[in-house]
Amino acid sequence: MSQRHVFALSRPALGLRGSDSLFPVRRIFCVGRNYAAHAREMGGDPEREPPFFFTKPADAVVSGGGPIPYPPRTEDLHHEVELVLALGQGGQALAPSACRALIYAYGVGVDFTRRDLQRAAKAAGRPWDMAKGFDRSAPCSTLTTAADIGHPRKGQIGLEVNGERRQSADISDLIWSPEETLAHLSELVTLAPGDLVFTGTPAGVGPLLPGDSYRAWIEGVGELYGEILPPS
Repeated sequence: MSQRHVFALSRPALGLRGSDSLFPVRRIFCVGRNYAAHAREMGGDPEREPPFFFTKPADAVVSGGGPIPYPPRTEDLHHEVELVLALGQGGQALAPSACRALIYAYGVGVDFTRRDLQRAAKAAGRPWDMAKGFDRSAPCSTLTTAADIGHPRKGQIGLEVNGERRQSADISDLIWSPEETLAHLSELVTLAPGDLVFTGTPAGVGPLLPGDSYRAWIEGVGELYGEILPPS
């Protein structure tokens, strides 16, 4: 007797620059406090703190950005611009020297955070999944393949809200490089094609309000535009 799913599910995907093909998203991993100034901004110590990770569901991704309703159950939605790694290969317990080959493409992502929910969860010693992994919390630009741009390790990263600069740094300021980040992560889980890794945000994170528009960019990688709509 053949088996079948009781209903069909669509797989989240991101577009690829200059191609009709789509990059299927399997999982989303995010790195916390991977720029020294942001680590200090959030009360951490960049000199001693190893990388730590949290996740978002794959369907939190919003391909290409665009308008997003202000999420429910928060009064303090924050933006965090990040370099995104899109993996075309996987592996486990990898050395950093083996990790560059895993990266198929790069993108510009924004990690939306319900900061008030995160603060409350931290204060209570509870998980803060709902502060990070809610619907439409991971807008990401069209991806640009490493075959087209190589593996950028320097270049301005930034975000502006309503034309006002909020975040500005250089991806060379990452505490843990993309290769080191993937190596650490591969010791915790088996990486696989389709995984996205948000590599951390610079200082300057701040609130977004209904009616705000934002532009996020990484030099040599791409741009992402979005607008925050009133709650749906």
